[in-house]
Amino acid sequence: MADQLAVTAGRAQPLGATVDGDGVNFSVYSEYAWSVQLLLFADENARQPHTVIDLEPGVNKSFHFWHVHVSGVGAGQIYAYRMDGPKDTSRSGGRFNPNKVLIDPYALGNVNTLWNRGDAVGPQDNVETSMRSMVLDPDDYDWEDDELPDIPMADSVIYEMHVRGFTKSPTSGVAHPGTFRGVIEKIPYLKSLGVTAIELLPIYDFDESQVLREAPDGTPLRNYWGYDPYGHFAPQSSYCVEPEEGAHLREFRDMVKALHKEGIEVILDVVYNHSSEGNQNGPTISFRGQANEAYYHLVPHDRQYYMDYSGCGNTINANHPVVTKYIIESLEYWVTECHVDGFRFDLGSVLSRGPGGAPMETPPVLWNIELSRILSETKVIAEAWDAGGLYQVGRFPGERWCEWNGPYRDDIRRFLRGEPGIIGAVATRIAGSQDLFGPEEEKPSNSINFVTCHDGFTLNDLVSYNGKHNEANGEQNRDGSDDNRSWNCGVEGPTENDEIESLRARQIKNAAAILLLSRGTPMILGGDEFHRTQMGNNNAYCQDNELSWYDWDLVTEHAGTVRFFSELIAFRKRHATLRKDDFFGGGVNARGVPEVSWHGCRLNEPGWNDPLCRVLSFTLGGMHDDPDLHVILNMYDLGLEFELPQIDGQRWAVAVDTAQPSPEDILEAGAEIPVEGSSIHVFGRTAVVLVSQSGGTV
Repeated sequence: MADQLAVTAGRAQPLGATVDGDGVNFSVYSEYAWSVQLLLFADENARQPHTVIDLEPGVNKSFHFWHVHVSGVGAGQIYAYRMDGPKDTSRSGGRFNPNKVLIDPYALGNVNTLWNRGDAVGPQDNVETSMRSMVLDPDDYDWEDDELPDIPMADSVIYEMHVRGFTKSPTSGVAHPGTFRGVIEKIPYLKSLGVTAIELLPIYDFDESQVLREAPDGTPLRNYWGYDPYGHFAPQSSYCVEPEEGAHLREFRDMVKALHKEGIEVILDVVYNHSSEGNQNGPTISFRGQANEAYYHLVPHDRQYYMDYSGCGNTINANHPVVTKYIIESLEYWVTECHVDGFRFDLGSVLSRGPGGAPMETPPVLWNIELSRILSETKVIAEAWDAGGLYQVGRFPGERWCEWNGPYRDDIRRFLRGEPGIIGAVATRIAGSQDLFGPEEEKPSNSINFVTCHDGFTLNDLVSYNGKHNEANGEQNRDGSDDNRSWNCGVEGPTENDEIESLRARQIKNAAAILLLSRGTPMILGGDEFHRTQMGNNNAYCQDNELSWYDWDLVTEHAGTVRFFSELIAFRKRHATLRKDDFFGGGVNARGVPEVSWHGCRLNEPGWNDPLCRVLSFTLGGMHDDPDLHVILNMYDLGLEFELPQIDGQRWAVAVDTAQPSPEDILEAGAEIPVEGSSIHVFGRTAVVLVSQSGGTV
């Protein structure tokens, strides 16, 4: 059928499948291939291609790019490639296999209706069960008057969530559970909570068909989180409702547009550190069969094996020039064509590794992200470590990178469970982690502060379990971290003891208070505000079921905690002092109150060197028209009396007291309760926040 199509040489750039006025230009990278075929299929269910176009090196190859223009085809066309070339895996690293059908790395959509992962392994031809790519025209969309919210990082409150898990449960009550549309239906909830951005676990194409193992009850376990991509330009099609051509791209854009209308940004958790092809025993999907030696770090002395800095079998060679180009163009695509506001880079330290695997001082891919005009206004967040032992929190290459602050998580967790003698570390974290970010002349907002995230316990489980309970993962509870710094408040797991349940609720509010009162950028794990539980599973990556799905009945059951989170976020927004993007200095405000003063139970006597100390209090001098704030954190079991600073013309009033029932635990502006006297009693395991008011000396 090739003779019925108008086939010309085409052009090398841009890579991928580009729709133009009379057809599609196809371009793919492979330096060492000696033959390339473009396969055209009638539809996604076609077992064989109806047309095979052989690309000629002298006509269809420029530099290392193979290209062809085909008139008479357009959006919706299903296509793939075959390639042949060197197969000396131990010396060159080449893994060309003409029996394997390959998707386009730059594809804006992929189809997997016939996909059989096992057939992509081994020597056999897999055309009848292969994955294929789909031609899409990104210009075919009306963005209306979409405007990016453009919220400064210092003013951001990030909400980390999983697209499917957010609404998949029947309790969500949405019409389209587990989809981008389901997220749209829950925007009023996100708006009422007050978060400024959602950070989505991976929405790039990943293989949900792969059975990892069986659960103890025989249930197949698959990749749920999505940290195993095979396409970096295509949204996951299972997150959309409509099955027709291009629906996944349109529905993703619809979600972004709807969120933007409510002033909420969209940050994508992206995975450029490894791919779904795994190690030498994995399937051939794209990279492996096109340019294995370029896309992956290979073991230098035996290139049939893969360096594994990701813990997932292979590692993307991000600073190879063509791979850098691929990553940058992928990111720029999500910004220009999908209006994404930022990215969180999974195992981001992999991106600083050079061709030999060693970290580079100026990694090209990271500096290209820094210097790209298109990416210049986006938020970029690194998980600044990898599975190979590289740890770069506070030292991540580049200038505007924000980083997940692991030490913040660890120190605040230790303090919450009542560990003594760490007051200095806790104060450092609350003050913006200057020890980590100051030496590189970064700001507090470069620190992404969090107590919990998708990887580990939920906040409810952090205060309900002393140890992990991952038996449902089918690995005999060997997986997941053993170092959780958690405390179960006296009973492991669910309990009907009202006192323990009350203490757990207070601990959740304590964690939220510390997080949202700290300098830096706060990130909340979705569902923590309504006590979402994974029943002690701290590694639920394979649990696409009720264990991971958000139970929306809990929003009603724990309405008081939801209100506390919402009011606390509003409190942070009202008080610019909490969002000031500088480390504390020696300045004082017009009332003579220093930027910060640290205390214990007695004024100006913090327990820096007290090995038994479990309390910290501090006073923040209000900026401009802001009131002064005084924060008391008592992690002892018993109530204590705390002295209050005296400010001429001012009195203190309680705004937050986590020991009180809702709605007295956090009071709306203007409803704060004045304090009589020069001290205040604070219950054990309690956080209290006071605001200054005009009314005379305390």
